[in-house]
This record gives sequence, C-alpha cells and structure tokens, in this order.
Amino acid sequence: MKSLHRSPLAVAVSLSLTTLNVSAQEPEIGNNFELDPIVVTSTLGSETVNDSLSSVTVIDSGAMDRQQTRELGAVLRGQPGINVISNGSFGNNTSVFTRGTGSESTILLLDGIRIRSATSGGAPWQYIPPQLINRMEIVRGPRGTLYGADAVGGVVQGFTMPEHDRDTQWVEVGGGNFSTRQTGAGASGKAGNTRYSVQGNYFNTDGTRIREGGEDKGFRNASGTASVNHEFDNGASIGALGLHSRGNTEFDAGETDFVMQTAGVRAETPVIGPWRTSVQLSEARDEQDNEGDFGESFFDTRTRTARWENTLTFNHHQLIAGAEYLEDEVDSSSDFEEDSRDNTAAFAQFLSSYGPADLQLSARWDDNEAFGEETTGAVAFGFQMDRSHALRLSYGTAFRAPTFNDLYFPGFGNPDLDPETSATGEIGFRGNYNRMFWDLAIFQTDVDDLIQFDAATSAPQNIARARIRGAELTGGVSLDNLELRSALTVQDPRDRETDNRLARRSAQSARVDADYTEGRVSFGASAVIEGNRYNDSANDTRLSGFATADLRVGVQLAEQLSLRFNMDNMFNRQYSTARATPFMADDFDYLAAGRTVFVSLRYGAR
Repeated sequence: MKSLHRSPLAVAVSLSLTTLNVSAQEPEIGNNFELDPIVVTSTLGSETVNDSLSSVTVIDSGAMDRQQTRELGAVLRGQPGINVISNGSFGNNTSVFTRGTGSESTILLLDGIRIRSATSGGAPWQYIPPQLINRMEIVRGPRGTLYGADAVGGVVQGFTMPEHDRDTQWVEVGGGNFSTRQTGAGASGKAGNTRYSVQGNYFNTDGTRIREGGEDKGFRNASGTASVNHEFDNGASIGALGLHSRGNTEFDAGETDFVMQTAGVRAETPVIGPWRTSVQLSEARDEQDNEGDFGESFFDTRTRTARWENTLTFNHHQLIAGAEYLEDEVDSSSDFEEDSRDNTAAFAQFLSSYGPADLQLSARWDDNEAFGEETTGAVAFGFQMDRSHALRLSYGTAFRAPTFNDLYFPGFGNPDLDPETSATGEIGFRGNYNRMFWDLAIFQTDVDDLIQFDAATSAPQNIARARIRGAELTGGVSLDNLELRSALTVQDPRDRETDNRLARRSAQSARVDADYTEGRVSFGASAVIEGNRYNDSANDTRLSGFATADLRVGVQLAEQLSLRFNMDNMFNRQYSTARATPFMADDFDYLAAGRTVFVSLRYGAR
C-alpha cells in the first residue's frame, strides 16, 4: 500500500501533482497510456490503480488530448458502469448514471470541489468545459464515508492542472460543422517555490436540432481556470484555485443563461512527527436564468464548504480523521419554503498493509439541518495473489439526500422526506502485466426509501426500493505503436416493487478506444454500443439501443505545432437516450447530434 496524505484538492492546488507525476513529460502524439496510474479520489490519498481496493478508471491527459471532445458526456459515455443521458447535444441537460443509480447519486468534483445544483441535485455536466480538463478519475461504488451525501453510485473527478511543473505555453484554434468555433490558450510553470497555471477557452456553435422537425439549438461557453501554490521550506504549503464558466444554451422551449464557478483555498502544514494537518475553504455556484414558452425564471444555488483533515502515517499504516461543514443557499424566482440548510460531518479512514494484504476501514457521521442524522461505513480488503494478480472485496453504505426541489418546491415538495439509503457489496479481480491489464468487478446495490413522485399525493415520497446487480470487465494493451482500451458493462437495475427496469438505464454497454502511431502521424477510433432503455418507470416507453463510431487523426507538423482532425458519429447514426416527459405540451425523442467534424491547430503543449 502506497497511500499518502494528500487530498484531491491538495493534489490539484499543488501543480507539481507529485502523486500523479509518474511520467514527468506531457504525452505527445502516440505516447502510450499508463497501465497502472496513480489515483487520489478513492482514498483521499494517492495509490496506484493496481493497489486500489476500488473499481477505478483513469482517463489521462493523453487520451483527453487525442479525443478532443467538445462535451464532457462524450468522454464518459460507455466507460465502465456509466450511462450518459442527454436532452440533445451541445449544452443541453445531461445526466450521468453510475452503476444504475440515479443522476443525483454520482458526485462530480473539479479539483476537489464539488459541483452541483442544490435545487435539482444533479451536476451541470453540460457546462463543464472538457477542453480545460487534463485528467479524469472515475471511482465506482459507494463513497459516502469520504464525500458525504449522494456518493451512492460513485465519484467522477476532473483535474484542470497540468501533470508537470515545467514552463509551458499553448494556443489553440479550431472549427467544424454546425458553425462550431473554438479558441483557447494557457500557460503554466514554476518560479522558485511557487507554481502557477492559467488557461482559458471559448466555444461557440449554432448547434443541431434536438427534435424531429425542430430548429438548430446553439450553445456558447466562455471558461477559464487559474491556480497558484507556494511551498515553504518547512514542508507547509498554501494555494488557491478557481474555475469560471459562463454562457448561453438553447433548448426546445427556450434558452438559459448560466454561470458555473468554483473557488478554493487550502493550507497544509506538518505538526509533529508523522502528523500533518490541513484546512480548505471552497465555494461552488450554479446560476441559471431561464426564458421561454413557460415564462421567465431563475435558480441560483451556492455551496460553501470548510474541511479540516488530519493525517498520521506510521510504517505501513495511515489514519485520516477530520470534520466538514457545508452550507447550501438557494435564491430563486420560485418561493421555496426554505432557502438554506447546513450539514456538519465527522469522518475517519484507516488504511493498513500486512504483507500482500491491504485493509481499508472508514466511517462518517452527518447531521443535516433538513433531514437529521445519517451514519455511513465501509470496509474493503485486498490481497495480492502474486506479482500480477490481485483480489479485492468491499462493502459500503451511502445515502442520497433529498434535494431542495424534493423538500421545498412550491406545490410539489415534501418536507417529511427521508434520505435514500443504500448498501453495496463488490468483488473484484485484476491482472496487471508488462504491456496489458484486465479488471473484472461484480457488484450488487440495494437501495431503500427511493424518492419517487406519488400521483396519489402529488408529491415525492419514500415509496420504492431498488436492487442493482451487475458486472464490469475492462482491459487494455499498450504496444510500441498501438494502444487499445475496452470496457463492457452488464447490469440489471430493478424496481423491487414492480420488477420494472429503472428508468433511462441501459442494461448493456461497451466501449473500445484504439490509437496507432507511425512517426509524426497518429490514427485513432472509438466505438460505443448501448442497449435499449425505458424512458419511464412503468417501462411503457422504450428507447432503442445504438452504436456509434468516432475517428481521429493527428499530425505533428513541427516541434511545437500539431494539427488534429476529429469525426464523431462518423456513420451519422440517429439515436436518442431520453424522451420528453408526458407532462410537457407534446412528447418527442431528444436527438443526439449527427456526424460532427472538427479540425484544430495547436502551438505549444499543455
């Protein structure tokens, strides 16, 4: 076990990213992926994927750079355990379901700061600019003991900082069909003991139709990130970081002006011997002004968090203990019965290594002003069977907190709601070799007190239970000129009361990514296959499965100059992952974008 004391926000603030810097150089066209990368999201510290007692997928900077996606959902679609649901393309509402759990049950972190709307509960995935994300980690399974409410299905974390501390500058321009334009620039480096990074991006598209016979719906997003970190001679450090995203998106019945913003500061210092302590303060904002056929409305939410962590490391053992205070505030054109709530928490995690065996124990207590106290716990055991093969077993509990909409929305909310509670068991096997790896995970999640709308009371109630069983198989091969990755997910997310499949979840999905390099030229392709799904809990409205293929080509024109070509959905498949709900004026399938072509030119390296 190689876990260290550094939290995800600490890693993000410290631009050196020591725990992530297995390869100190920025991947160029064709460089192979790491078979056993470092991750930080699963334990509040750092460990390799092979040492992890969790199911983890890493999308490194090389993959992010090659794929050149314009939507974060496209990065996640088809990844093990992930279903991505979109009401169209380019800035339209997007939900991420992890291991069959609801969209509110997957936590999104950016550089260690949680992003979500307190009113709807979901993260604004469609407003996150993938052009500014260097690396992503997907941790599947409950993480309530580490991150509190809503980490039932898993945690997705994006890192905006470079995986190096050398001086770099870059400029990029690009464009494509649908009148799509993109420009970006950034710089990062080190001056003495101070590291810094700043980058910006502007994306604008006229968009595509999101329904049969409809008009094109555009999207505009101006975004940027900045960070600075200073390390003192005694081992202490202090740093700050932030992200700002602002723009406009058009949907079927109107448009939304949005602002998404995060800011955080963190200080860490050694205390005595093996004891280090840290304090971090952060704020996340999600603001949306809507205008359309329904009139005008606005929903602005703000989450402020204060977190204190203490880490003691001794021999092959580590103890992390701390406390967290979180406050949600809502300002809206709708008159919510309550417009704020706070949550106080205490947590602890113990990691230990005994030769080939690893043990992880964690627990957390939350006291929420709106719904009371919740306690979660987890235990995980790992055994290194030989140099290449490892076994892991885990069991954990989590809960999904009722949102402000669930509790207080005028004429709809139910202030007596309890949180959804869950228990998950998992067994996993992993093989890691010189040039390839594979991983198999089998899991079951039982959810009680599911929050669903009850027609009899015209309000949400704790009336349903769910059982989700599934298996994930992932693998990868890294050769001199070729790298392959694949993922297969089979799951059965069921309502235990009706035996219906949970709405909008696909039972099968697969993804394959392949990249080949020859000299200064690279070729790549990605294929995603998803089975059918039902748009409603009654399983009356069926959405067909689909398969898409993406193509990419990169050319290194000169030492600092590269040209990239991407063609997404190259066979121009028409498909839909969601249908308009029955209470709307009419119902229709939300259409994904057809064939999308994009060409970009970059000078310098990120």
